[in-house]
Amino acid sequence: MKPAHFPLSSVDASAWHHLTFISDLHLQASQQTTFQVWRQAMQSLQTDALFILGDLFEVWVGDDILDSPEGDFERQCCAVLRQQADRCPVYWMVGNRDFLWGSKAAQQSGMQTLQDPCVVETMQGRWLLSHGDVLCIADTAYQAFRQRVRTNQWQSDFLAKPLAQRLQIARELRAQSEALKQSQTGWVDVDDAAALASLQQYGASVLIHGHTHQPAVHTLPGDHQRLVLSDWDASATPARGQWLTWLRGQGFSRQTLKV
Repeated sequence: MKPAHFPLSSVDASAWHHLTFISDLHLQASQQTTFQVWRQAMQSLQTDALFILGDLFEVWVGDDILDSPEGDFERQCCAVLRQQADRCPVYWMVGNRDFLWGSKAAQQSGMQTLQDPCVVETMQGRWLLSHGDVLCIADTAYQAFRQRVRTNQWQSDFLAKPLAQRLQIARELRAQSEALKQSQTGWVDVDDAAALASLQQYGASVLIHGHTHQPAVHTLPGDHQRLVLSDWDASATPARGQWLTWLRGQGFSRQTLKV
């Protein structure tokens, strides 16, 4: 199957027996341990399809990074993704950190892009995939920021800036984000009512998402479920990172990364 360079609204997985889901690796050149663990895991991954639900990269400032001397790390990541895409379909959904991922990066990595949300049709029923950030409705400051930066005008203006300036802005935003995390006493979760409404809108029984870095299984009314993916940080103590897998006849399970 050739990569699609426009976001898919649905995926027919009814013929597959083994599906794998990850998100929130936040890959960056300064975190080589996580990159090496992810690369080794990808090289040994056996699955019918891989779904990456956002924030694969800590930041993505534009596809032209792939043509820049500063983009060696990004090119390495795309090469790993291309190798996996040659073995099985790899589906990609942007997150709140890498939403500027474009068609050139999709082509170079071999991944097929997904809309958020995206429906997956399986023999076990219909599932809904999302990065998850849009469902954290109590985080009003972030939702206002998200609405602003997802406009075509904002993205056009940002991408028109020189690459060096975009990289500097990204560094400043990361520093602000880290400072905000240190000052916060709690975290905003996905709103269960909003999640249930989305599931009902799309006729799905299971929502799979990332973003919150709080891996868990949440039971929602009407036999619905919300499955939350883990973030990855191989340098943390203890190390964090999981694959969520589904095997026909066995259901969902989690495999923890090996460092």
